[in-house]
Amino acid sequence: MKPLGDMHEHLGRVRRMAQATGVDPVAAQSVGALGQQDWAAIVQTCRGCGWADGCDRWLDSAQTASFAPSNCLNRARLAALARALETET
Repeated sequence: MKPLGDMHEHLGRVRRMAQATGVDPVAAQSVGALGQQDWAAIVQTCRGCGWADGCDRWLDSAQTASFAPSNCLNRARLAALARALETET
């Protein structure tokens, strides 16, 4: 089993991935689509991901994208949050 990565590094990575995919965590929380435990689970999932270097390269090169890359373990969660935010606007 892979050791979990640094919490602060992965929190930053998740924030950057959310921004790159058009997901506003604060807005998602305000409409009830993202709870504190959900956010913690997303960060925890990121901490266990073995694609951190690739993720950083993708984030450094990506301006915005409709979806997180297929290697992202939070791709489906971020896509669901994006859909939830779209229905609220």
